[in-house]
Amino acid sequence: MVTVLSKRKPKAQKKIEPRRGCLRSCVAWFVYPLPTALFFMILMFVWSSSTTYISGRIVHVCISSRKLSNLYCLSATTQPNKNLQLPFRNFSSPEFPKNKIPIVEEKLETKGLVASVLQDDSVNRNLKGESEEVSNVIQNHSVLTNALEVIDDLKDDSSSVLKAVVNATSLVDKIVENEVASGHTNDSEQVSSFVIENHIPQNDDFGEIKKAKQVVEEQLRVHRSWTVKQNWNRNQHQCDGRGIYVYELPPKFNKDLVAQCHDMVPWVDMCKYLSNNALGEPIPELGNRWFQTHQYSLELIFHSRVLRHPCRVYDENQAKLFYVPYYGGLDILRWHFKNVSNEVKDTLAFELVNWLEMQKAWDKNLGKDHVFVLGKISWDFRRKDNSSWGTRFLELEEMQNPMKLMIERQPWELNEIGIPHPTHFHPHSDDDIRAWQRKIISSHRRNLVSFAGAARPDAQDNIRSILIDQCTSTTDEQCKFFDCKSRHCDEPQSLIGLFTESEFCLQPPGDSPTRKSVFDSLVSGCIPVLFDPFTAYYQYPWHLPEDHGNYSVFIDQEEVRKMKVNVVERLMKVPLKERDDMRRYIVYELMPKLVYGDQDAKFELFQDAFSITMNNLFGRVKSLNLE
Repeated sequence: MVTVLSKRKPKAQKKIEPRRGCLRSCVAWFVYPLPTALFFMILMFVWSSSTTYISGRIVHVCISSRKLSNLYCLSATTQPNKNLQLPFRNFSSPEFPKNKIPIVEEKLETKGLVASVLQDDSVNRNLKGESEEVSNVIQNHSVLTNALEVIDDLKDDSSSVLKAVVNATSLVDKIVENEVASGHTNDSEQVSSFVIENHIPQNDDFGEIKKAKQVVEEQLRVHRSWTVKQNWNRNQHQCDGRGIYVYELPPKFNKDLVAQCHDMVPWVDMCKYLSNNALGEPIPELGNRWFQTHQYSLELIFHSRVLRHPCRVYDENQAKLFYVPYYGGLDILRWHFKNVSNEVKDTLAFELVNWLEMQKAWDKNLGKDHVFVLGKISWDFRRKDNSSWGTRFLELEEMQNPMKLMIERQPWELNEIGIPHPTHFHPHSDDDIRAWQRKIISSHRRNLVSFAGAARPDAQDNIRSILIDQCTSTTDEQCKFFDCKSRHCDEPQSLIGLFTESEFCLQPPGDSPTRKSVFDSLVSGCIPVLFDPFTAYYQYPWHLPEDHGNYSVFIDQEEVRKMKVNVVERLMKVPLKERDDMRRYIVYELMPKLVYGDQDAKFELFQDAFSITMNNLFGRVKSLNLE
């Protein structure tokens, strides 16, 4: 029996067990890897459709969107950290040699990269393969030597690099400071270029980010170099070498667009906003010079002022500057809510370029002395191939030479300048400005903080929901929330009333970094609290000062996002004298420069936003030394 049983067992195992094992293993082979495969597919999709940005201690991953290109998503989340002040402020003093600026900028970039690996356990080897000259430099800094080795080790592991970058920068801060202080600028440049060229993974965005940051900072310095400083009262009528010629475009490029105002936006009649030379209907509750001005009315407002400019000439041979009154923003707006092809959206832009190329003045300098004013953000004129948003007007080759003025510039385009959003206040004379100054300087600021806006639940990185929670968890005296979902933000009298009663006005980014509300708060004497330097500091070099601490408070949005700071509590700690000093600067120094006078405005003591823009445009044309 024992022998027979021993023979039957193996047979049973051969017939039954393998079949059961095969079934289970086949199912397991097919099912078990699914979660892992799905995870990696999602990970690869997100990674391939995103842009990674490293800024100081922070890694930003920005998913592509229909409105913003990857670069711009990068810019919208850039933050200057405590140790990395904005270069256009740090290096603007006369005693700092200009030829050393690129060297220090490269060091700042290198610092952020090397810092990513200072806490790695594997920093215990010697650097190999570098040139003798660079090796001599790096040997003086053992931390840098080890750090470069770790970067080499992690070239094929992007996630490790990104994770490491978040860890620390303090040690490299000291290294950089010591090198610059000791005068080793040439050595620093060699180390920086060595790291950038040989130790940055080529498949990552480090090189692109480095170039983008350097370009935008250098451009701000160039833009400010065009600023014309003069005694406005004495020189306002001196037009020698300052003639401006206004093209008489076919009506389809401007007047006919305004005529479509009734059905331009489905839920509102735009005609009431574009009336009265685009100032809109009066608002008697706010005063004599207040109007229902739409945020996209800049093109019409500017055009009406240029037509009355004292230096306007009617002979193009006498002109130094040529103004093209194309209402490109209205051209976009009229198609945005209609189901039309991209070819239809681009039609007018192509026709305008063809028309300009037939003009002698355009051909003479290839458009370098021409200026456009566009009433929407730059990205609305830079449509991507796979998108239906906006037009491709600013991507056209013919549009690279002219100067473009708009409410939000592309941060890396030298020939784009940000100028203030139109507000509701349009003074006619010095007396109008002085009367408003007296009112807002004496206004009772019953609210410490206010925030007018709405949450963005679909935008996970947006800090608005956090700010709303922090604001509503206090009393109205500490922070008053004005919910724009209730449509109250469409009522200027309510919005301006809130700002004139508040010490600080929170200004987080919205659909794009800039906000019209920043200028509404400044005009109301409310100190704006900014969370992104691209909201204002990198946008308006002609109208806002380099020292942004004079008129605003900056709080890193990453600190808010990570719940490291309570904004209301932070602002409660700002001394009363500091608030008063900032407000006086805003009211008496800044506010007159941010508003657009009406079409017949005449100022003797002040320059408004239009006057400053025109003077600096002439300064820019003069710097080109054109024929």
